[in-house]
Amino acid sequence: MIQSLPLPWLDRAGRPSRLKLAAFVLVVAPAVYLAAAYALNALGPKPITALIHGTGEWTIRFLLASLAVTPLRRVANWPKLIVLRRMLGVTAAAYALAHLALYVVDQNLDLAKVVSEIALRFYLTIGFVALLGLVALGLTSTDAAIRRMGQGWNHLHKLVYAIGILGLLHYFLQSKIDVSDPVFWTGLFVLLMGWRLMQRVRLPMRPWSLLLLAVGSGLLTAGLEAAWYGFKSGIPADLVLGANLDFSDVIRPAWWVLAVGLLLPVVNLVRGQAGTRRAEAVRPDRPRRVAPAE
Repeated sequence: MIQSLPLPWLDRAGRPSRLKLAAFVLVVAPAVYLAAAYALNALGPKPITALIHGTGEWTIRFLLASLAVTPLRRVANWPKLIVLRRMLGVTAAAYALAHLALYVVDQNLDLAKVVSEIALRFYLTIGFVALLGLVALGLTSTDAAIRRMGQGWNHLHKLVYAIGILGLLHYFLQSKIDVSDPVFWTGLFVLLMGWRLMQRVRLPMRPWSLLLLAVGSGLLTAGLEAAWYGFKSGIPADLVLGANLDFSDVIRPAWWVLAVGLLLPVVNLVRGQAGTRRAEAVRPDRPRRVAPAE
């Protein structure tokens, strides 16, 4: 008899989880929006191309969201967030598969042409490799696979960092001229990897260290943007860096990365103090010492 799949909004005990239900609604919402926009002819003159770009962008977003779970659960002192990591990772794989399927549709279902394009175009090759990695991680995310693979599961799932780099590079290369969005998401990836580096070198997780992480990530994002435009278009780095100080047009990605990073010390300060108060509230009173009789 085939065992029914567990509903994604239930916890391990089979009880409804408000946190998982909210996350499920959020991961499904982009797909519903894209489908509705397509049905209403609201995606412009090339709707399939718009769907390809949309699913690809949401793949990157959900992949980074899955990488953000561990830092957030520790920075925010919120252990329950760990239940969302699997859902977010599988969602990233699902959007990546939809991304590929839509590309096949855009090529008039000509599989030979699809294979040829993937083999000959570098940005498609690395995107396809990233997709294969996401699918492999998604298929091995079940409890049974974790038990069967043992320590090998941990080694396999560390590939998510390489997959993230390949996915972001694919995003850069297909964006052609304006790479503001890829720069922003890559900046967030730098922020998340910076947090992991802090943990590896055992730097204390305090508001001051998270503040340094935010500033450093913002500066690296600005440098990355300047380096990319210099490499691809020959634009002098000082012009791109100077654009970060001009707020008359648009706010550059580095500032948005800094803004997101600055939330971490604030959250750590607020949630850390709240966690301390909760711990003190549930701690049993210590027996008072009785002074010896004189």
